[in-house]
Amino acid sequence: MTNNNFFLIAGPCAIEGEQMAFDIAGQVNEICQRLNIPYIFKGSYRKANRSKRDSFTGIGDEKALNILKSVGAHYALRTTTDIHTDAEAALAAEYVDILQIPAFLCRQTSLLTAAAQTGKVVNIKKGQFVSPEAMRFAAEKVQEEGNPNVWLTERGTMFGYQDLVIDYRGLPVMQSFGVPVVLDCTHSLQQPNQASGVTGGRPALIETVAKAGIAVGVDGLFIETHPEPSKAKSDGANMLPLDKLEGLLERLVRIREAVVAQ
Repeated sequence: MTNNNFFLIAGPCAIEGEQMAFDIAGQVNEICQRLNIPYIFKGSYRKANRSKRDSFTGIGDEKALNILKSVGAHYALRTTTDIHTDAEAALAAEYVDILQIPAFLCRQTSLLTAAAQTGKVVNIKKGQFVSPEAMRFAAEKVQEEGNPNVWLTERGTMFGYQDLVIDYRGLPVMQSFGVPVVLDCTHSLQQPNQASGVTGGRPALIETVAKAGIAVGVDGLFIETHPEPSKAKSDGANMLPLDKLEGLLERLVRIREAVVAQ
């Protein structure tokens, strides 16, 4: 984080194509440069955790990873993607700067170890079933491999079968471990396990969640965004429309300035 501002991890849920990735990255980068927000482009090169077998999983690993690398090089941005197996750690590390560990895999020791051994930043999403206090051990698995570059991301806790809730007390708890903490403003509003087999969401609350996170003092925000979420091939029910991002970030910067001034 620079200049006391939060950093932003943003992009589409999945890499759907080169033009879309460049369009989103370019627009978000322009906004972030104006607002002095450090920006990291995000896009999943493969979606492994799907509700249904016929759900979209990707356009091909090498193709998607090359798009991520090209976006990063073109806009001079750091990039991130999620990995799901030990072997994917070294593969993805050749293309991106930050390796994201999915929430369901945050306790997978061999995956955390493999990610740590790449030397890249390892961003671990807190499992929906894990307490903030227990995430200390996930972070330590990376650090004990000699890699100090670990972040933790809050993405909600299961609240019944089909909803999530954010416990904002967990943000300072995880910050007390001496690592940057990110708030995932979109996945934390998911409504998983729907009878239709398609995950639902409450995107109208993205701004509420983000404002609360900035007020608490989170280090970074994670926001998935898309020009037309209703047409997105993955997680469209949770993403913020791209044309609403600029106004939201402007308001968040003002909140951050007020928090820092206290």
